[in-house]
Amino acid sequence: MGNAQAVAKEPTKAWVVTFAGTVINLCLGCLYAWSVWVKFLTDKDFMISQGWAPLTAEQASNPASLCILVFALLMIPGGKIQDKFGPKVAASIGGLAIGIGLIIAGAMKSYGGILFGFGLLGGIGMGVGYAAPTPAALKWFGPHRRGLIAGLVVSGYGFAAFYVAPLARYLITHYSMSASFYVLGVLYLIVILAAAQALAWPEPGYVPPAPPTTAQTAAKAAAQTRYDWEASEMLRTWQYYALVLMFCINTQAGLLLIGHAAKMIKTVMAAGYLLVSWGAIFNSVGRIGTGVISDRIGRTNALILNYIAACVVMFLFPTLLNIKNVPLLFIAAAVGFWCYGGGLSLFPSFTADFYGPKNLGFNYGLVFLGWGFGAFMPKLAGRIYDKYHSYDYAFYIAGVLLIVGIVLALITKRPRYAKE
Repeated sequence: MGNAQAVAKEPTKAWVVTFAGTVINLCLGCLYAWSVWVKFLTDKDFMISQGWAPLTAEQASNPASLCILVFALLMIPGGKIQDKFGPKVAASIGGLAIGIGLIIAGAMKSYGGILFGFGLLGGIGMGVGYAAPTPAALKWFGPHRRGLIAGLVVSGYGFAAFYVAPLARYLITHYSMSASFYVLGVLYLIVILAAAQALAWPEPGYVPPAPPTTAQTAAKAAAQTRYDWEASEMLRTWQYYALVLMFCINTQAGLLLIGHAAKMIKTVMAAGYLLVSWGAIFNSVGRIGTGVISDRIGRTNALILNYIAACVVMFLFPTLLNIKNVPLLFIAAAVGFWCYGGGLSLFPSFTADFYGPKNLGFNYGLVFLGWGFGAFMPKLAGRIYDKYHSYDYAFYIAGVLLIVGIVLALITKRPRYAKE
């Protein structure tokens, strides 16, 4: 491994890796604009004019739900690929899978084609590709910057819908449903494969800079393990399962908004894609903001704050939709997207704090299963809407689960290794 070599500040390469990871996630995050496709896929007259069969709300939600599930499952082998072969290989595989998958979804012009191209291949691309950037970037920085760096890298995924939503709508309405998949597929093949070449680990022996020791930094150090846990050891701790459940609770509330935003606001305003793009801004900013906040007040405190805010929003949304107050809806959506995005920066940091950075790719892949389990909510919300023509019950369920999350966060402390 060579001798440890501490540095005064992070090298330029550390920020290049961080930027490249953000760019890759800007492509992989097209999932968050899926509600734009849902709006058109469920429009009977439009779909018939395109030569496609129209879908129910539940059917139109299924490609995204499948994508989320596959994404979560593939984070595990994706993390293993990253840990063993390096981030370039994992990110390149991800780019090929999602690019080809989108092209296939457009070419097949069917429900099955979207399930296979976007749901399966897109999920594979996201899972393997997303597993690479964050662990690679975090290896260049000390624990005191984990929240910030994780937030910066994953902010790209959250911000993707800002451009994908209006672009997809433009391509669908001015060209065709297939064109929306073709253009994004080719774009992602080029951009992800190029950005993947900039990902790299530090040289053996590299030690990232640490802040001066103070009472505050000493307290934070106590919340971070000094041992690099293997996955088999992590799985024997109850805290791992708590992290998975807390991740699921954070995710389900956010995916309710992400999966149905354009459709749920359809009765309030015609340009529902604007809410998707608006939400993308706060999904992205929330990842950076929550990451920075967690570096200062601790991961648990930051998570509880987000849970409380998201819970309030979930219980308010049915009323806001009923009274059709657009400004308040956009404010509530901003809070909801911020809280959801924040979880995506908190949980890789939680994993590194609890179980160490060395095996972070694989270990976080296992924790990321919680994000995949949250995929039940878009599908459940679609079924609730098909039956009641309202999303109210879905919001109430999400709010109750967030209350459970607050309690769980209060009792979950990092595991102690026997030799610490």
